[in-house]
Amino acid sequence: MTNHERLQQLAKLIRYYSLVSTTAAGSGHPTSSLSAADLMTILMFFATGGPASGGGGPFFRADLDHPEFPNNDRLIFSKGHASPLFYSIYAAAGKVSEEEMLSLRKFGSRLEGHPTMAFPYTEAATGSLGQGLSIGVGMALNAKLDKLPYRTWVLLGDSEMAEGSVWEAMACAEHYKLDNLIAIIDVNRLGQRGETMYGHELEVYQKKAEAFGWKTIVIDGHNVEEIAEAYEKAIGNKEIEKYRNRPVMIIAKTLKGKGVSFIEDKDNWHGKALSREELEKALVELGSVDKTLVGTVALPEKVTTPNLNDQVPNKFQTPNFNYPSDKPVATRKAYGNALVRLASAIPNMVVLDAEVSNSTYAEFFKGKYPERFFEMYIAEQNMVGTALGFSRRGKIPFVSTFAAFFSRAFDQIRMSQYSNPNIKFVGSHAGVSIGEDGASQMALEDLGMFRSIFGSVVLYPSDAVSTERLVEAAAEHMGNVYIRTTRKESPILYSVDEKFPIGGSKTLKSSGQDVVTVIGAGVTLIEALKAYDVLQKEGISIRVVDLYSIKPIDAATLEKAVHETKAIVTVEDHYAEGGIGEVVATAVTEFSIFNIQSSVSIHRLAVRKMPKSGKPDELLAYGEIDAQAIVKKVKEVL
Repeated sequence: MTNHERLQQLAKLIRYYSLVSTTAAGSGHPTSSLSAADLMTILMFFATGGPASGGGGPFFRADLDHPEFPNNDRLIFSKGHASPLFYSIYAAAGKVSEEEMLSLRKFGSRLEGHPTMAFPYTEAATGSLGQGLSIGVGMALNAKLDKLPYRTWVLLGDSEMAEGSVWEAMACAEHYKLDNLIAIIDVNRLGQRGETMYGHELEVYQKKAEAFGWKTIVIDGHNVEEIAEAYEKAIGNKEIEKYRNRPVMIIAKTLKGKGVSFIEDKDNWHGKALSREELEKALVELGSVDKTLVGTVALPEKVTTPNLNDQVPNKFQTPNFNYPSDKPVATRKAYGNALVRLASAIPNMVVLDAEVSNSTYAEFFKGKYPERFFEMYIAEQNMVGTALGFSRRGKIPFVSTFAAFFSRAFDQIRMSQYSNPNIKFVGSHAGVSIGEDGASQMALEDLGMFRSIFGSVVLYPSDAVSTERLVEAAAEHMGNVYIRTTRKESPILYSVDEKFPIGGSKTLKSSGQDVVTVIGAGVTLIEALKAYDVLQKEGISIRVVDLYSIKPIDAATLEKAVHETKAIVTVEDHYAEGGIGEVVATAVTEFSIFNIQSSVSIHRLAVRKMPKSGKPDELLAYGEIDAQAIVKKVKEVL
């Protein structure tokens, strides 16, 4: 069998698996899989001396027996709905049985409707379109940083080219000269409900990609010779002068449903499995399939790299720090200090910032460790996707911007939860206390947003010491962590040897005569301490709790407050929905569910007015979350 014939047989086998698996499931995206089957067959299984001019190949290199091997090429299906094709590739490589292919989309199967980490060859969970290229940027940057020769390949659908996040990623890839990043657009013309924006106008994609500084190669996505030659040019990027230091975009004209005449290039077949009768008809057209044929993927170079299992420090030893007790410090500045302090102890830490590093103080890290700092500009969606790419390759990314602007990247944050992530998000300039910049800059939804992410940790330090310790705790923790920092300076509340475990809290003021527990964090904790002083002079004793860990919450301290005080007052520089008040109220409700009887009442002070510009103190008063508002509420409660 010639190489050309072998590739044709493998492509037929891959189409077979894509069809039978979706029919068995009764759902899925067979037509989206068939259009890219030739592209993926040649990428994975092309052999040296093949049909393209001058031999060439292999293209994709990976040790499939060791998916975790650091120098495997990375393959990301940004068009995650083509998961039948993704799984079929590995079935053709002998790593998935036909029996397992028939479990597609069934409960308990590794082969889920869109790729997840249950399948060992998945680089990152995809399915929300427009995100795979950003993840690829992170993986390609990681290869540059670690001086590894692996390549990152990203399969894109033409419909998702309408997503702005794709173009953010393209701009970033050109800026960082990622000649180890190769994107393939499967231009099959048809979206879910009809033709895509540009149909088969390949020159439009070409002009746009070239305008972003990418090298483009336009091909027939069903022609073996053209596909192989395109891949040869793509991997020869460094050797060909005019292609050097440029990412490559292969723009492939394909037909949706290719290989089955009655669905090929036909509208209204997106996301529809063939019936049993239709499948039988399709398989007759497909012809005989050799299920004994096994495609071979070339092995990568053997390289020595750090053990990725060591990515999370275990109570690492770091230099200590000191803050004069009489000098207020903004928690955002302490964050910058902590990054620099921890950098030597965490060599796999990287820092990404969205062009505000002189406000988040990530610039401190940039000044000391420029090779591990990545300027992502005002492109937060791409920044989060890139961070996920870094995380999947064993780095610990700290990602910072103004807290409000994480909201535009929420889908990337949401999707990251399905990829076993290890990202540390740090949002500064939170709440009305930022002052004159006004409502558009005030994150008042961020705590609720990050709380909603499965398995996330949400931390809110109130002074420089707690910030430093919580940055340490975030680095030690495996998983997504959000740290909320404050613009204005705050007094030092804690000694440097104070511990701040995730899931804890600090009771700063308490006595046997406490009548109300006041719970705050960040700027409102400072206001609660001011209220404490005022009320003490009037003979009213309150307990003040720093709820620095908002998720998970310190249930034991809350339970104690429920038993020992008459009421709880929460106060937060955040909207009432999703923040500290809701966390506390939910926890107390759960106490009653578990038969912890209490008549304690809960009162929630939060931002309930449309914010506006003004001095920080004016805005805290306007929002009724300052010391005066706390004093008033405590007296009302009593």
